Amino acid sequence: MAGFDKRVNSYAEALDGLEDGMTVLAGGFGLCGIPENLIAEIKRKGTRDLTVVSNNCGVDGFGLGVLLEDRQICKMVASYVGENALFEKQLLNGELEVELTPQGTLAEKMRAGGAGIPAFYTATGYGTPIAEGKDVREFNGRPHILEHAITGDFAIVKGWKADRYGNVIYRHTAQNFNPLAAAAGKITVVEVEEIVEPGEIDPTQIHTPGIYVDRIICGTFEKRIEKRTVRG
Repeated sequence: MAGFDKRVNSYAEALDGLEDGMTVLAGGFGLCGIPENLIAEIKRKGTRDLTVVSNNCGVDGFGLGVLLEDRQICKMVASYVGENALFEKQLLNGELEVELTPQGTLAEKMRAGGAGIPAFYTATGYGTPIAEGKDVREFNGRPHILEHAITGDFAIVKGWKADRYGNVIYRHTAQNFNPLAAAAGKITVVEVEEIVEPGEIDPTQIHTPGIYVDRIICGTFEKRIEKRTVRG
């Protein structure tokens, strides 16, 4: 069963084949459940002219934000600028192409891409700049706009636990965009905190089946908190 073993031994091997100009789907929400070490490897590789699809673009100096520092991202598809001052600056200065997308629509674009559905209609965004230039149809008396699915050359994903066949579990809210990205990548790379033997994960608990996953790597994580709130 060696051919089913998805494990790789280094982050360089995990992102082998990632080239300039590719589209990368990144899981995570804010700094929750982000593939921080895979992002750091893209930074190290110096891959450029990337289109990155993610809910947001990290923060200054961490997460996807590090890829803005050397302008490795040429286009960002996201629903939220967030706390990232450099993202805001590059957007306003015209240095970074940004396609802001309603959060639910972005999630469905990725889900549809993973399911092989090329496009869908949604009422979200109708009557706003989001709808400009898009096909409009009426369903049940309500206008809807046509949105196209998203797929990526690579998907980089953060899981909690996986077996060596690539079956993945996400922990709590880290499910967010990770399973959507995992299904929509041509090459899907998942970094996890623990790799176990097949059979150690209850099949009913698996969130992303191994058929979607090409490479698995075990890493250690900083898990930085974007905005800490404590009770006084």
